[in-house]
Amino acid sequence: MSATRTFLNRLEERIAGRRESAATPEPSWVAARRQAGTARFEALGFPTKRDEAWKYTDVRRISEGDFALAQNADFSPATAATLGLPLDAIRLSFVDGVFSAKLSDMADLPAGLGVEPLSSAMNTNHEAVGGSLGRLAGVEFSPFTALNTAFADEGAVIRIGSGVVVEKPIVLQFYSRANAQPVMSHPRVLIEAGARSQATIIEHYVGEAEAANFTNVVSEVLLERGAILSHYILQEGSLQDAHVASLHIDQGRDSRFTSFNINLGGALVRNDLVADLNAEGAEANYFGLFFAQGRQHVDNHTLVNHNAPHTFSNENYKGILGDRARGVFNGKVIVKRDSQKIEAHQSNANLLLSDRAEIDTKPELEIYADDVKCSHGATTGQLDEEAVFALRTRGIDEQTARGLLTLAFAGEVMDMVALDTVAERVERAVAGKLPERFNLGDLVDVATADQA
Repeated sequence: MSATRTFLNRLEERIAGRRESAATPEPSWVAARRQAGTARFEALGFPTKRDEAWKYTDVRRISEGDFALAQNADFSPATAATLGLPLDAIRLSFVDGVFSAKLSDMADLPAGLGVEPLSSAMNTNHEAVGGSLGRLAGVEFSPFTALNTAFADEGAVIRIGSGVVVEKPIVLQFYSRANAQPVMSHPRVLIEAGARSQATIIEHYVGEAEAANFTNVVSEVLLERGAILSHYILQEGSLQDAHVASLHIDQGRDSRFTSFNINLGGALVRNDLVADLNAEGAEANYFGLFFAQGRQHVDNHTLVNHNAPHTFSNENYKGILGDRARGVFNGKVIVKRDSQKIEAHQSNANLLLSDRAEIDTKPELEIYADDVKCSHGATTGQLDEEAVFALRTRGIDEQTARGLLTLAFAGEVMDMVALDTVAERVERAVAGKLPERFNLGDLVDVATADQA
């Protein structure tokens, strides 16, 4: 029996009881999609290194794992407060994929904003959800989106009405517990931003230190004309967790989408980002940072489709890899035929903190129009030892000096982060607890001047 079929048998057996005990039966369209997802996942199977898109990433940690399903959302509020983001925010919380009303805060939502768990949305407004869910991320995209389609029971649905400006950030908080047996979850996130709306949404994945779970999340974002959305993914899973994520964006005329994809944890991490700029004036900015050490493996695949003229995209991903960590970046920009007067820029820069760390990077452009402005590039290097020495001559110990210069390398991305809470998480992961707030720009200028 194949690993794929074995995995499916276990999952189907464990999820059957949960669905039989549900208070209300699932809508027929949900059952049909689950069947399609299951069939497609079994047909595709788990990806192997023979698959071009996965040739650097070994998923046996997942395919050979024996994962249970979480039965409850019991979690200490004190632990949740320690791990979660300390923000004044609208908050939906999930524990191993199970919704926790106790850890959520959805009081006093502004008029025109809907925020609810996926399970609730499917029961109360299932026709509207069914019309959007799976529109961007179908079962054909990858084995993991097919798996998610087959077994997603929970997640979030966010609807922002036309002209609505949401002042507070909306946080989707996903906690991973240290369970006796590892568990899996397949969250599904649907975000619909109406015309001229504005909001900030954060997907935060964080776990207890001994958690060894598998999260397979699919997020779909639809932006109507003139919508402005800032979207953060902050992934801080334990060093035993496996995390697979797929983010799909559909942009309308004059919309603006800004993505911050920050990966600080996880043993095995795969991120897919697919953006479609479908109308004139659409603008997309993608900022990514992945920091890995030990034997962590972080794989980022991005695809930006310029499907209309007069569209703009800018992508800047930074990788920082230490010890025996491995990073992968594959970024592709496709300019479709007749998509004239577009502008697209892509950059991937990587910093190796160890001789044993590895990075595989491949920026790509496919251009089928002739009046465009495009650029792409990739670099890989190590810390400048002379700069380290220059900082040490100013009384900064070596560990702090290296941490500061590493943080400065990430600065081009972090300068764009508007949330101090997120920036502080990155600072602590990359540079440790600093003795005081340093002016990184001044320090780097000093170190550079000393080398002149």
